[in-house]
Amino acid sequence: MEYLPNILFILALAAGIGFFVVNCRKLIRNIKLGRDEDRSDNKPQRFKNMAKIALGQYKMVRRPVSGIIHVLVYLGFVIINIEVLEIIIDGIFGTHRIFSFLGGFYDFLIAVFEVFALLVLVGVIIFWIRRNVLHIKRFLNKELKGWPKLDANLILYFEVVLMLLFLTMNAADLSLQLRGAEHYAQASGIVGAFPVSQFIAPIFENMDTASVIMIERAAWWIHILGILVFLNYLYYSKHLHILLAFPNTYFARLKPQGELDNLEAVTNEVKLMMDPDADPYAMPEEGAADEVPAKFGASEATDLSWAQLLNAYTCTECGRCTSECPAHQTGKKLSPRRIMMATRDRIEDIGKNIDANKGEFKEDGKQLLDDYITREELWACTTCNACVEACPVGINPLSIIMDMRQYLVMEQSAAPSDLNNAMTNIENNAAPWPFNQMDRANWINEI
Repeated sequence: MEYLPNILFILALAAGIGFFVVNCRKLIRNIKLGRDEDRSDNKPQRFKNMAKIALGQYKMVRRPVSGIIHVLVYLGFVIINIEVLEIIIDGIFGTHRIFSFLGGFYDFLIAVFEVFALLVLVGVIIFWIRRNVLHIKRFLNKELKGWPKLDANLILYFEVVLMLLFLTMNAADLSLQLRGAEHYAQASGIVGAFPVSQFIAPIFENMDTASVIMIERAAWWIHILGILVFLNYLYYSKHLHILLAFPNTYFARLKPQGELDNLEAVTNEVKLMMDPDADPYAMPEEGAADEVPAKFGASEATDLSWAQLLNAYTCTECGRCTSECPAHQTGKKLSPRRIMMATRDRIEDIGKNIDANKGEFKEDGKQLLDDYITREELWACTTCNACVEACPVGINPLSIIMDMRQYLVMEQSAAPSDLNNAMTNIENNAAPWPFNQMDRANWINEI
């Protein structure tokens, strides 16, 4: 029975990490369902972007209030979780505060953890008020109704509970140290620096030692189990960006924002047409006629690249892209945030379909175009790149919009009539206006 807590802890740890690994493999599988795309160029710039945007939170603080609070919560959560290493070692080997031999430095670490725990609590409360009381416009869009709103609040509740458990655990531990309780005093050998939990510790003064030990142990267990639950909840939450922001910023598009990608097949056709030495009557190479022509653009999530699907999974649903979108501001249906959420929903549905059918996708009568993203949304986009510039983690909604537009134009000839007229005029008159090139300057004589 002496080793039962250690065995239970090891089993819980193995189950938590094991389930997390399974979900990570599923996530990677879903992202790889996208078409291949080379994003291995210019590694120094990619590492710089990752350090600056994901680690340094550079784009978050462009909106100072939410940005600075987010940085504090982010730093607090990362720094406090350093303590998880000590909890894991204590749980496996049955020790208590195994790093306390560090003396004054350990005091300093505990003090830092507690200060950040308090900052995280304050930050999370402010975030909850912003989402649920202040009615900030970008949190009121219809794509945030239901699960997205509940998910955002659940994460905030999770963080509050974890921080309170951490401080309660420390307060009970401090009370036991001051009493000289066996094991606690011996394990730490110091009273320690508890700048926040020392104000909670007086609650335990009139309790007997056994009760305080029970509270400390309960807080310790629920805290570590809560962290394991939180870790596995990430896959089902928008807070997956905690993990994916780093690869997403590393693999972000490095080309100038105004530069659109050309289809290689179309580029080759144009080069052939402009080549004076090309033989228009030449027979295709052997086997070339049997090749299935590549699909132009994207109508399904699997037509997008793996980098675009990584974008979709990384979306934080913060709505900065939508709040900056001029089409959305003028009442159009387009919301760049919804484009990313819909893409993620579709690739998730495809992944579930594959899981349900033993590794094989069975047609479900749906596709990304029309069933998840409407044509009205796609054609409302002005291609201004405001959404791309606004995203704090380097997501590019415009690339998905342009690929889906490309499919509508080149595969279905389904562009709006005004655009069709302009393209016809460009083809016939080398300009978007319905005038012959010879007559284009006639307006000068009418002045």
